[in-house]
Parts: sequence; structure tokens; C-alpha cells
Amino acid sequence: MIREARKEDLQEILDLYLFLHETSVPQESEHLSQTWKRIIEDSNHHLIVCEVDGRIVASCVCVIIPNLTRNIRPYAFIENVVTHEAYRGKGYATACLNYAKQIAEEQNCYKMMLLTGSKETKTLDFYKNAGYNSADKTAFIQWLGV
Repeated sequence: MIREARKEDLQEILDLYLFLHETSVPQESEHLSQTWKRIIEDSNHHLIVCEVDGRIVASCVCVIIPNLTRNIRPYAFIENVVTHEAYRGKGYATACLNYAKQIAEEQNCYKMMLLTGSKETKTLDFYKNAGYNSADKTAFIQWLGV
């Protein structure tokens, strides 16, 4: 089942992020609670999960960004695409991305963007097969507070 995250999903999502790039789960804190509250309550922030047998096994984030160009149409940014290692290759992340696309289309977005740090052909092919291309734009990143 593909759905948006609920308040009670936090711990499972944090555990899933260990298969992304995290090395540990953040400790409970006021900062974590407040950040989670902001995410869950933000109508432009969609944390999408795939649940199999009551367990969250894949996820992505889709943020809708208001915009003054392109006839005042927003755009969507995709981040934190992840699937639990034991569930990869079954289409769960693709289903999350398709759900995100549905949200973006409903919000009249003119484009969806994502960045990946992966150089692995398998990962890049996954995004290409999901409808993304790397030919239209060039991405630059400036890391802050590292």
C-alpha cells in the first residue's frame, strides 16, 4: 500500500533511512519532535511510504515548491528515495515515485526534479526508467555546515 506518512510512522522511517545514507537513528529530542511535526503538518511536504505486510519498506519525499515563473506553476522536488535492502527490485520505490508524480500533477506542477549522489549504473537506470533524465539540467550543490 502506498500512502503518506502518519505521525506514528516516525521510528520506522528513521530505521528505513539507515538503508539510505544514515549511519544511526537520531536520538529522541525536542528538535526531532518539532522537525517531524513540521514535516507532517506542512501541506507542501509529502513523505510517501510503501507498506508491505504492515512494514514500511520504501519511501520518498516530494516537496511542492510555489513558483512565480512558468505561469505561476509550482514544481516538485524529490528527495530521500530509499528501499529496504531486503525489498529491492520489487517496484516499491517506483510506486512511491509514481505516487509523488500524481501529487505533483494534482498540484499543477510543471516539472519534477531529483538529485542523486549515486554513480551506480543500476541506480541511474532506475531513475531513467522512472521517467527522469539527466540531460536537461546541470545540478550544483553547496554543502553548508559540514
